[in-house]
Amino acid sequence: MVKEKACRACRKVVLDEKECPSCGSSSFTTFWRGYVVIVDPEKSEIARRMGINSPGKYALQLSR
Repeated sequence: MVKEKACRACRKVVLDEKECPSCGSSSFTTFWRGYVVIVDPEKSEIARRMGINSPGKYALQLSR
């Protein structure tokens, strides 16, 4: 089973990436809690507050 991981830089949740497709970072963590799915970042208040500019699944809280 492949465990999801979150990018430490932008919090995008990915499965088996070596580099974040959103920001290009290669620093990930498997220790995160909660997530939000952003469909339309231009109309989303949550996306605006989190600084998210592209659709996808994002971790709400990173640990460690």
